[in-house]
Amino acid sequence: MAPKEKVAKDDRDIKQVIVVRRDLKMGAGKTAAQAAHASLMSYIKSSEKDKKVVEKWLKSGGTKIVLRVDSHREFEELKAKLHSSNLVFCVIRDAGQTQIAPGTETAIGIGPDLIEKIDAFTGELPLL
Repeated sequence: MAPKEKVAKDDRDIKQVIVVRRDLKMGAGKTAAQAAHASLMSYIKSSEKDKKVVEKWLKSGGTKIVLRVDSHREFEELKAKLHSSNLVFCVIRDAGQTQIAPGTETAIGIGPDLIEKIDAFTGELPLL
């Protein structure tokens, strides 16, 4: 018998997390743009997977938390963990038109999904 999938008790049990690389020393505007890209792309992917969760998230105000990793190694470790999860996530690669070299991975958008599912992977990360 497969384990029962957890569901949100109410709309506030859902959030989206954006994780930004601080080792790249991006300016505030660049960081904001990369976080926005991660939020939007992860939202789109999540909408394709589970419209009900996304609708609940939007209804509750679309809670987003922005966290950071301080090294490329931490970023890679998080990506590896997420690849082995069932969470929807999106890795953002910069176009290289301003501060960052083309193709540099700058941020990860995760969810929206249940808070406890996301926190299992990001709960120890500090706020941006």
